[in-house]
Amino acid sequence: MKLKEKVIEVLKQCFDPEIPVDLWNLGLIYDIKFDEFSPQKTDVKITMSLTTPGCSMGNQMANDIKEKVSAMDEVNDVNVNVTFDPPWKPEMMSDEARNKLGFDPTPVPKSEPKIEMEWE
Repeated sequence: MKLKEKVIEVLKQCFDPEIPVDLWNLGLIYDIKFDEFSPQKTDVKITMSLTTPGCSMGNQMANDIKEKVSAMDEVNDVNVNVTFDPPWKPEMMSDEARNKLGFDPTPVPKSEPKIEMEWE
C-alpha cells in the first residue's frame, strides 16, 4: 500500500466531533502532499477545510489529524493547514457520508440534448 493510501486510511479514523462521519468522507481533506525528509521518513502536508468558517472544533480536528498521522512509522512531521478556499459544500461529501447523514446520493450529471432556439 502506498503512503498516500495509508494516510487516507488514517484520515478515515479522524472525525468531526459534531458529525458522525470521518473527515475524508465529509470531503474536508482538500490535499495531501509529501516532502521526503529521509529514505525512511516523510513530511506530510495536509490541507483541509471545515464545514463552516465559525466551526469551533477546527483546532481539535487538525490536532487529531496531526497526532494520528504522526504516529505512522513512515512519517517524520505533519503540517495541517486549514483553508476556506474553496468553501466546503455538502456536494463534496462521498456517497457513503451522504447516505450516513440521510442526504440523497450525488446526482450524476446527465447529458441533456441541446435545444435549438431561434430569436426573432
